[in-house]
This record gives sequence, C-alpha cells and structure tokens, in this order.
Amino acid sequence: MATHSLTLPGHGQVDVTVDAYGAGHPFLLLHGGAGPRSVAGFAKTLAEGNHARVIVPTHPGFDGTHRPQWLTTISGLAQLYRALLDQLELVDVTVVGSSIGGWIAAELALLQSQRISSTILVDAVGIDVADQPVADIFSLTLAQLAERSYHNPERFRIDPASLSDSQRAAMAANRATLRTYGGTMTDPTLRPRLAAISQPTLVLWGESDGICTPDYGRAYAAAIPGARFALLPDAGHLPQIETPEPLRQLVWDFAETHATHRPATR
Repeated sequence: MATHSLTLPGHGQVDVTVDAYGAGHPFLLLHGGAGPRSVAGFAKTLAEGNHARVIVPTHPGFDGTHRPQWLTTISGLAQLYRALLDQLELVDVTVVGSSIGGWIAAELALLQSQRISSTILVDAVGIDVADQPVADIFSLTLAQLAERSYHNPERFRIDPASLSDSQRAAMAANRATLRTYGGTMTDPTLRPRLAAISQPTLVLWGESDGICTPDYGRAYAAAIPGARFALLPDAGHLPQIETPEPLRQLVWDFAETHATHRPATR
C-alpha cells in the first residue's frame, strides 16, 4: 500500500491510497460502492493468474480516507486517476471498473489519455435508460441489497446483528461517500457523450444483476462505438466476487488483444 499526492488544476492536493499487486501488463482496477475490499480478491487473482500489475486506488472518502470538500463528482475522480497514471508514468493501461468504478472508467475513457489502451466496464452504472432504472440502493436493507447483487445471495448475505459498531459506522460512511459521488447513480448527459469514446471497450455483465439489468448493460455497450458486450453466467452485480476466474480470463484476453506496448503473450 502506498499514498500518492496528486494535484488537479484549479484545486489543491489530493492524497490517494493505492494497493498494487504483481508485475507486468498494467491494470487500473476501480472499485464500486462496496469499497476496495470488493475488488481486492480479484486483483490478486488477476495478478497471480497472468503477467499483470494491478493497481487498486481507494476513492477518496472510502474506508476512512480523506476526501477534499471540492471532490464530489465522478468526473473529478476520472481526472484524479488520469493524474495518477501520469504520475506513475504508465503506458498500455487497461482500465477495469466495477459498478460506480465502471462509471469512473467511462469518464476516464472520455478524457482520451494516451496511456490507456483499453477499457472494461463491469456492471457499470452511470447512464440513464428510461425503461431500465438503476436500483435505489440507498433504500435497500442489507438483505435486499444481497438479493439484487448476487446470483446466489445466500453465500454472501450479511446478518446485521453480526456487525460491530465500528463496522456499522464504516459502512455508513462508505454509503455517504457513494451518495456524494453518485447521487442517483445516473448522469443524464453520460449516455450521449459515450459516442466520443474511441478506445477499445468491453462491457461485461452478470446475467443475474438486479442493480442494473443486462438490458441496461446492452444499452451501455450500444452507446460506445465498437464496444463488445458479454454476459457472465452465474453472476450478479459483482462477478469479480462470484465468478472471478471466468471474469479474469475475459479481462486478460481483451487486454492482451489490445495491448500496444508489449508483444502478445499468454
């Protein structure tokens, strides 16, 4: 774990906590509202299963990290991570975003950084689809959230009575941070703006996602020129937790296909 101090034009300094795994082809892995722990296991799986360096930042405000008062938007996070890639001097980066992390990845793709060779959106939120609304996660109980998030919710259900006061406080703080950045989990301007994405994009979706349906995912892919769409069976909103190995293979194959600064290897 390391802390990187970044400065965005017109704003002050932001400290970003970053975990890194493995070595090789660089991946920027962006977590969703469940926090960095929701992608940590997949980061290790990807790094151990391939010649990959996986960088996992914690969005400022999550897991007790500091969020400057001015940093309140998804586009602000995208600018922050473009600055992180610049500071790390990375090239040929594959950006992988889960849920709200996918929204950040989409905004990052729109910034047209030459350091990024491909983008992978995993059950991303952010666009407005009239007949496919994103679930209001802030109104759901933990049990209801599990039902909508997983293909097999019994494996991942959390008993609220088992949580300590500190765990409850941490979850509440993360939800507050998520609401600050994401609001209703959609931006009406995003879907038409996706037409400006020029880099290769893969849209992956758990077939049992009850937060945002596969049809929502198809609409996401249709809005991005040339984007591929693929369903992941036996997975819901968090395939990196439920089906990490099939997800790893799809992610690696797409990154390898569109690599620009290394020979293709398996």
